[in-house]
Amino acid sequence: MDVFLFQRINGLANNSKFLDFVGIFFADYFPYILGAILVLLLFWKKNRLMVVSAGISVFLSRIVIAEIIKIIVHRSRPYLVLETAKKLITENTDFKSFPSGHAAIFFAIAMAIWFYNKKLGIWFFVAAIIMGIARIFVGVHWPSDILGGAVIGIVSGIIVRIIYTKTRVSNKQPN
Repeated sequence: MDVFLFQRINGLANNSKFLDFVGIFFADYFPYILGAILVLLLFWKKNRLMVVSAGISVFLSRIVIAEIIKIIVHRSRPYLVLETAKKLITENTDFKSFPSGHAAIFFAIAMAIWFYNKKLGIWFFVAAIIMGIARIFVGVHWPSDILGGAVIGIVSGIIVRIIYTKTRVSNKQPN
């Protein structure tokens, strides 16, 4: 199923300059725009806790959980396995594919934001989904890499929220 979905999505690459441009933009450049938006949100005091929660969720999802899994799993990227894969962007020297670090990061951000601002969280979830599909389109991830990263990101956001809520409740002093 993974190969089938990858071939259907990645098979659209190199057929249209416009579609390739859109895919490359969302896979490679859009994450910087989302990151910039997150940083800009820090300028509003009411958003600071939300942004800090997102940052902690990113740390947990990408730096801790995803890295441990990448070390254990050692799954190759599609363009290293399939001769028919079309690779549209250059990747760093990390040839480990599972889970997607990008998906882990941006789903963690979306989940953290969703707890504080439902509408903005939904926009970040949509952005994370688009970016994940684009990473398949450009040939650097399998669909299951994106799904795995998404689950890790969402769970990390939930864990951070639970810890924050429990810490907040336990720190309340009786009047």
